[in-house]
Amino acid sequence: MARSLLVTGGSGYFGTVLAEQALARGDAVRIFDVNPPGPSLAAADFVAGDVRDRAAVRSACAGIDVVFHNVAQVPLAKDRALFDEVNVGGTANVLVAARDARVAKVVHTSSSAVFGIPDHNPVTEATPGRPLEAYGRAKLRAEILCHDAIASGLDVTIVRPRTVLGHGRLGVIALLFDFVADGAPVFLLGGGNNRYQLVHAADLADACLRAGDRAGPSVYNIGALEFGTMRETLQALVDHAQTGSRLRSLPVAPARFAMRALAALGLAPFAPYHWLLYSESLFFDSTLARTELGWEPQHSNASMVIESYEWFLAHRRESADGARSHHQSPVRPGLLRALKALP
Repeated sequence: MARSLLVTGGSGYFGTVLAEQALARGDAVRIFDVNPPGPSLAAADFVAGDVRDRAAVRSACAGIDVVFHNVAQVPLAKDRALFDEVNVGGTANVLVAARDARVAKVVHTSSSAVFGIPDHNPVTEATPGRPLEAYGRAKLRAEILCHDAIASGLDVTIVRPRTVLGHGRLGVIALLFDFVADGAPVFLLGGGNNRYQLVHAADLADACLRAGDRAGPSVYNIGALEFGTMRETLQALVDHAQTGSRLRSLPVAPARFAMRALAALGLAPFAPYHWLLYSESLFFDSTLARTELGWEPQHSNASMVIESYEWFLAHRRESADGARSHHQSPVRPGLLRALKALP
């Protein structure tokens, strides 16, 4: 049965994918965002507003059956105040508004950053959160608010994705694609032997919609079933591209120091999340989502990074003009441009 859904952040990268899937299956969709949605969401209702505005969030929740909460300041924002105001305060506003509007279900999109560097892999829903940087700490605090809301009687499900890819995904990943497209070296931190899991935006959206259809609070970790090491994933990309790019390893400690220093000077688009976690293993056990939701991912690490790269090539020139969110915008490489000249 079709229902009325609110997608906060519905004009952003993942919010757009989620809203498109909801419309395709016949749901009525309302977008709440500071930016208007793209043409693919012409059939959706649009409410302009900031998640930090309690009155605006309350108005957006009126008459809604299920809220999908995706608004977040991502690591690239590098603004600790916004992490708190948007990721924590905005989540509180959504939960209160949903409760007051008697919304049947809230699905909150969290992040694998809440786990930091886990002691053991695979990470399960029961693995304790231990974030290492401001973004992850803010996302964990938002999860705590969700659990508080559950204790007060609101039906909330938390969905934690691994790193999201798919056509249209840019951000820091656009740097990788830019280097590969130009045949430049692709750099790994260390040997690249850390097992690193991705998830396709379409698979994640499917999981979220299934979670929204299921009554009762829960937590689900969402990631690809077919994945390997960082080296294997990037090797699959350069093999596909055939531009002459080769993988090169950088020693972890000096590379982390350099990324931190360049970011502090505004000369590279890195956030603490990148230099702390990209050389570490982190992968989910998604058994609970598969058994409770009947969810089955359709994409592997290799297939989604190749798909994302091909989209980048097809839209390389115009992607910067129409993009709005951090994940929809190619970042500026700064001094990293000099690395392209290395043999």
